[in-house]
Amino acid sequence: MTSWLDIKDSQFGLEALPYATFRTTANPTPRLGVRIGDLVLDVAASAEDLAAVCAGGLDGLLAAGPEAWAQVRAEVTRLLSDPTCEAEVRPHLVPLEEADLLLPFTVADYVDFYASEHHASNVGKMFRPDSEPLTPNWKHLPIGYHGRSGTVVVSGTDIVRPTGLRKTPDGIVDGPSIRLDIEAELGFVVGVGSEQGTPVPLTEAADHIFGITLLNDWSARDIQAWEYVPLGPFLGKSFATSISPWVLPLAALDAARVSPPERDVPLTGYLDDSALDPWGLDLALEVRLNGTLVAEPPYAAMYWTAPQMLAHMTANGASLRVGDLFASGTISGPEPGQRGSFLELSWSGAEPFKLDDGSVRTFLEDGDEVTITATAPAAGGGRIALGEVSGQILPARERP
Repeated sequence: MTSWLDIKDSQFGLEALPYATFRTTANPTPRLGVRIGDLVLDVAASAEDLAAVCAGGLDGLLAAGPEAWAQVRAEVTRLLSDPTCEAEVRPHLVPLEEADLLLPFTVADYVDFYASEHHASNVGKMFRPDSEPLTPNWKHLPIGYHGRSGTVVVSGTDIVRPTGLRKTPDGIVDGPSIRLDIEAELGFVVGVGSEQGTPVPLTEAADHIFGITLLNDWSARDIQAWEYVPLGPFLGKSFATSISPWVLPLAALDAARVSPPERDVPLTGYLDDSALDPWGLDLALEVRLNGTLVAEPPYAAMYWTAPQMLAHMTANGASLRVGDLFASGTISGPEPGQRGSFLELSWSGAEPFKLDDGSVRTFLEDGDEVTITATAPAAGGGRIALGEVSGQILPARERP
């Protein structure tokens, strides 16, 4: 299938079609957009029959459910592939540089998981060198924690260095974090909610998960290290989480499906996916710091899958809501260049890494900019892209 637009070399072709919520100077009303090449299609304006479900942005489509998701994608594909639609559609295509890309959906709850065995093992080796790298529960269930949905921000939002309590050789200090880090992650966006008290089984994941978005869960490692015992991350994580403005629907990822790594510990029934279609994803991420490629994390190496995370998140009867966001946790592979956090890349600061300009880093400095991109296999060959997520570090602000 081809488009009447000249986009044959774009990774944002008909096989991708990610969604965003956008506005323009000419029309400041937020509305649903679909990316095609370097253009944004105003969906409701180009298809009157879709206006109701697309009003206001992505929220309405998320709530509409799988049948509407398929209908909208099919109609957008038709509009952009059928040459007879060009005259009616072209006026509703907005150049990407003219689109103000907003937070793509209203984030309800936010949960962050810890799904990479390589990341969890690296952290264990650094902080528990005399113990087994993985905690005893790690291969029995997807470990996660509840984050703060109110500080999820769209890509391009500046990140103010957080201030908090941290332990130093001279005592407890209240001041700016000096071990500010990234976490290259994949976010899963929930559409249809669920009833409280009713767990969501693995087989129903696709009825609830609308799509994926790149995510950077910024982390203040020194604040986190002092606060996390015994209840886990809090201020070291909750100051900001960046997501891409683009949400790629699951329908675009059929060619990216792969089997997850072999499990060497038997899984409890509600997490046992051995007889189901694979939900691993062959995504290739790239992490750049001030333009320098510093890591290439492979999502295919992730131990726990999205349906398992979703099933565990609701196993106690917790309900889903439209706009829930859950993230994979740091994506890391087995090789040093595949580590999705600076904590791992610098081995907790002991092994600084060099940038193209000759400078070195262990953790983030003020003014640094991090950009995470990713691609996936396309059904017709080649690759499709996920929208990038980026953010720049601003100096800490004085505490009032």
